[in-house]
Amino acid sequence: MPLYDCMLMVKPMVTKEAIAELVARVAARAYQRNGVVTELKSFGKVHLGYGIRKLDGRHFQGQLLQMTMMVPPSFTQELHYLNKEDRLLRWLVVKHRDAVYGLEFINEDDGRYEMDSFRRKSTTTQDDEDVDEYDDNDDDDDEYDVQEE
Repeated sequence: MPLYDCMLMVKPMVTKEAIAELVARVAARAYQRNGVVTELKSFGKVHLGYGIRKLDGRHFQGQLLQMTMMVPPSFTQELHYLNKEDRLLRWLVVKHRDAVYGLEFINEDDGRYEMDSFRRKSTTTQDDEDVDEYDDNDDDDDEYDVQEE
């Protein structure tokens, strides 16, 4: 299952208990679909660049949350019930593209010696930097000499 980030922008006056209940509902849906919530981050109150207009007025602040989940791809269509949620200003689901997880992560050894090859390349190119490829023939430099009077 791929990793997804679910970003939730909650109204600034919503209590922490109500936010916890909202997050628990999203997590319960993920668990029903055999998914796992791997990480939950709260960025606190953030100031918005523009006001988001809702029925109760225009909001210039919001509480930002990030839920990282490992869920099936069809799960993102099930989150459309969040559109009717009064406590939310905005929500967004983003898929991690090159995430390595599960048994693929355990057996992964492609990047183990990545820095070793870089070090070998950098030591061989340092010696070659001193040699100028256009310095082969210095006989034609006299055409640029300045005649002193």
